[in-house]
Amino acid sequence: MLADLLFEFRDTFSAFNLFRYITFRAALAAITALFLSLVIGPRIIKLLQRKQIGEEIRNDGPETHQAKKGTPTMGGLIILGAITLSVLLWGKMTNFYIQLSLLATLWMGAVGFLDDYLKVIKKMKKGLIARYKILGQIGIGLIVGAAIYFSQDLASKGLNANTSVPFFKNLEIQFGILYIPLIIFVMTGFSNAVNLTDGLDGLAAGLVAIAMLAFAGMSYVTGHVNFSDYLNIVYLAGSGELTVFCLAIVGAAMGFLWYNAYPAQVFMGDTGSLALGSALGAVAVLIKKEILLILIGGVFVAETLSVILQTSYFKYTRKKYGEGRRIFRMAPLHHHFELEGWHESKVVARFWIVGILLALLTLATFKIR
Repeated sequence: MLADLLFEFRDTFSAFNLFRYITFRAALAAITALFLSLVIGPRIIKLLQRKQIGEEIRNDGPETHQAKKGTPTMGGLIILGAITLSVLLWGKMTNFYIQLSLLATLWMGAVGFLDDYLKVIKKMKKGLIARYKILGQIGIGLIVGAAIYFSQDLASKGLNANTSVPFFKNLEIQFGILYIPLIIFVMTGFSNAVNLTDGLDGLAAGLVAIAMLAFAGMSYVTGHVNFSDYLNIVYLAGSGELTVFCLAIVGAAMGFLWYNAYPAQVFMGDTGSLALGSALGAVAVLIKKEILLILIGGVFVAETLSVILQTSYFKYTRKKYGEGRRIFRMAPLHHHFELEGWHESKVVARFWIVGILLALLTLATFKIR
């Protein structure tokens, strides 16, 4: 909104003409979100400490994590505040893509906040009942899916129910009405995936920043008629505005990482992890890169699969042999490596490296076609 206001005075101050450029506003969004995170972070951390809103550590987790008990949680409020304010300042709030992506983030942020509130403040061990959490995830997936599917602009171009296939030129899969359930699955899956990954200091925040930086580049070329034509990818008018949103998340995540890096002064809680996962899913479906989300979010996928495999194998072996057996020493996957003797910081650094490699590989697919 501020960018639009300043742009109106471009005839008086020629420098304000810069606000027409997405790249300029996206850079401002990243800087603003980073600055806001660094500024409001200590205040929110002190508030959480004063209210004694501390993390409860699972008894069956690694013993080294017991020292983290009482560390302030619900720090996702820092991230959500920084993202929202920076997007409001530098994004175009009339833009279809900005509206849906910000809604998806705040919606799941609210669900996560309620879950954290019930667990930490009301001392309800399980927090928000699982079926209500899933209803929240399905709800936002349904809204985003319906908005895309019934968009007259996208429907007129045949782009309302398809997804792009990487490694192939101009190859798309049409899902018809089944596209809405696909979006629900993607957004629900990734909000849970980031939530599962948020188990080590700085792990989820760093991986989300890496993924969103890559998505910023993809959003920009998808919304640029010349670049999209050159790369033989689908052109979506207006989707370039998501570059502002993505870099706002990068800035907010990096600012939060200042306080969340080992040893963490604050945890994001479900307030942050569910919101960031929903944001990842929303951006992927909005620019028709759902399949690439599996690659760029490979660490999140691996973490989720480790939990599914561990749980399924344990139940199967308990039924067949009378005792449950495990594939990993502990799930999610990051705990397995901890119990293998890796220090927490080493696990995080190596997972970040894998995340960077996957992001680079994802971007490379735009030329391997």
